[in-house]
This record gives sequence, structure tokens and C-alpha cells, in this order.
Amino acid sequence: MTANSTAYQAPPTPAPGRPARSPRRRPVSPARRPGWTPWLYLLPALVLLGGLLVYPIYQLGLISFLEYTQAQVSGGEPATLQGFGNYTALFGDSQFWQVLAATVVFAAACVLATLLVGCALAVLLTRIRAVPRLALMMAALGAWATPAITGSTVWVFLFDADFGPVNRILGLGDHSWTYGRYSAFALVLLEVLWCSFPFVMVTVYAGIRAIPAEVLEAAALDGASQWRIWRSVTAPMLRPILTVVTIQSVIWDFKVFTQIYVMTNGGGIAGQNLVLNVYAYQKAFASSQYSLGSAIGVVMLLILLAVTLVYLRLVRRQGEEL
Repeated sequence: MTANSTAYQAPPTPAPGRPARSPRRRPVSPARRPGWTPWLYLLPALVLLGGLLVYPIYQLGLISFLEYTQAQVSGGEPATLQGFGNYTALFGDSQFWQVLAATVVFAAACVLATLLVGCALAVLLTRIRAVPRLALMMAALGAWATPAITGSTVWVFLFDADFGPVNRILGLGDHSWTYGRYSAFALVLLEVLWCSFPFVMVTVYAGIRAIPAEVLEAAALDGASQWRIWRSVTAPMLRPILTVVTIQSVIWDFKVFTQIYVMTNGGGIAGQNLVLNVYAYQKAFASSQYSLGSAIGVVMLLILLAVTLVYLRLVRRQGEEL
């Protein structure tokens, strides 16, 4: 050491019985606080969402409280306030409750089938080689990219009573799949499953690939079976992703319209295959009861919002962060 250098001095030792002082944290300066800056960046998106979502929902709710038929649309009569009269008439209609029950059961079956098939194929993608995996991914993405009306038309042709190849292969003759209520719903469910499982498959596969391989290898070395690994290791770690795909599937399948309308010719024989979306369309445009159609839309919005909030609350109770 040179003469000009100072000797090293150890920090003072705290006296016995006195806790050591923790270093003071510097207060965050006002310039570093986020303030309104993030909201300024989000403002264009909020304005766009307000125009595309908030205003249409406001108009939907407003029309549901009015008497709004073809006479009011054409300007022949002024719109009058009905209050909850449209909702009273809707809830007093027995067909509405039948359609609501059919919609809930059909949507639940679609969501369950989509999650099972999508998760199973996602696990399969992690077990096969690159070429079969690429082929399966391309086939799934092709089904996902097909427009709903195109896919519905193709499925109607495949199961056609006169020219469909399915009846010829199965030897069913001129069996009509859309004549019976349950067979028609099953046919629509298959088409919804065909165009919906790729989203679940790709999303869950991406989540599985993000799980550290050491965790799965440790579970396998402990003697856990593939089903036990999925149930005890993979599924809990994928719970946020499964929450997202479940909510998305519930929203999509609950408001199915195109598949039902195209494949059952507007709701089936005597409306036996009606769901809420098609029922609202018939009330609003076929019967020109726009206020009743709007009331059905508001009820659907509240049901989906309630299901989403309840599901998110259950997930939060289990300690998961989304």
C-alpha cells in the first residue's frame, strides 16, 4: 500500500442487544411514478373498445326497454318505453326456458369435448416426432382457419341422407342425421369440436413446452404414470392457461349461431334445435320483435359475464394468479 492510501476500516459492530439497522430505501421520486402515462398509451385502445363494445351494448340494453318493432324501425310509430315489460314477456314464455336449457347443455357438452380432445392432442404432440407433429399441426390449423359457414356446409354434405359418403360407408341408407333432435345436436357438436379444438391444442401445447423438462423427468423417475404426471404435475402448472381456454370455449360455444342455423336449417323441425342466439335472431328479424331479440341478447351477456366471474373467483380461491 502507498503512503497516500487509507487503511481499510471494518464497519462498526452493533452493540449486543441492538438490532442492526437496515439500509434506508430511497423514496420513489414523483418522476419515476407511473401516474397517467400508462393510461395515455392505452387511450387509443380504450377508445376503440368503447366504440366497438360499450356503445353497441348500450344500444342493446336501451332497445330491450322499448317497444321496438317494424313500425318503429320504419318511422310509422314512435318508440315507447316498456320498462321491464319485454323481460316479463320473455321470462313468461315457456319456449325461452326450453331453449335456454338446451343451450346450456349443448354448450357444456361442446366445451367438455373441446377441452378433452384439445388437451389429449396437445399431449400427443409432445410424444411424436417432428414430421407427424408438423402434419397434425397443419391439419388442425387448417380446420381452425376454415370459416364456420364453409365448415358447416361441408359437414352437412358429408352426412347428407342422399349423397353423403358417411351413410354409404356406414351402410345407413337414407338415414337423416338432422331429422332427430339429438342426432342433429350431435352432428353440430362434431362440427363445433372440429373447428374449436385446434385453439385448445395449440395453446395447451405451448404451455406444456414451457414447463421445465426436469420437473417432468423427476416425476417419471419417481414412478408416476403418464396420467398421474398430467393430473398432479402438468395440469396444476397449466391451470392459468386452462382457465383462459375454458372461458374462451364457454363464450364461443354458448353463442353458437352459424353451425346451428346452417346445419339444422334455422333451428330444426319445429324449433327443436334452437339455441339462444338463433332464437334471438328469429325473434328480432323473422318476427320483427327487435326489443325481444335485444332482451335475449342482454340475458346472454349477463349469463356469460356471471359464468366468467364465478369461474375466475373459484380459480383465485385456489391461489392462482392469472
